[in-house]
Amino acid sequence: MSDKLKQIISKQNEKQEETLDHSDDIVQLVGFVIGEEEYAIPILAIQEIIKPFPWTRVPQVPKYVVGVFNMRGAVIPLIDLRLKFGLSPKKQSDETRFIVMRHGDDIAGFVIDRLTMAIRIKKSDIGPPPETLAGDDTMIDGVGKQEDRIITILKVDKLLKRDF
Repeated sequence: MSDKLKQIISKQNEKQEETLDHSDDIVQLVGFVIGEEEYAIPILAIQEIIKPFPWTRVPQVPKYVVGVFNMRGAVIPLIDLRLKFGLSPKKQSDETRFIVMRHGDDIAGFVIDRLTMAIRIKKSDIGPPPETLAGDDTMIDGVGKQEDRIITILKVDKLLKRDF
């Protein structure tokens, strides 16, 4: 093998190692808006993002559980995050989406006002939840800082926790 070829292979290996080292420092999230606030969840927790379609109402559940829907034979609860977060209901628009999230065996669909973007953020730019919200019961995993915006990162397992 020539020296030139060895140099090229060596440089490629160095770049791959750098990429691997830095990829551990990056968190990939999907951002969305509820009311006036931007939230995010880990991209790997998302099963699907779909446009709204008809669902079936279910009696005797909390107001934020708007019903259930059928997705490829599975009956999935549909939760309106506006209502879960204590905001007033809002009529669905062209920007409204259902995000189907999964954590282990738990799965649910969530109504969001609007999708923003895929977010890549350094772990060092994610702070802990505010002290007033710290603890195991909080839905907030952390607060991401990106340029001039603050993104509240939610815990998928807490969103999916059944209290109905």
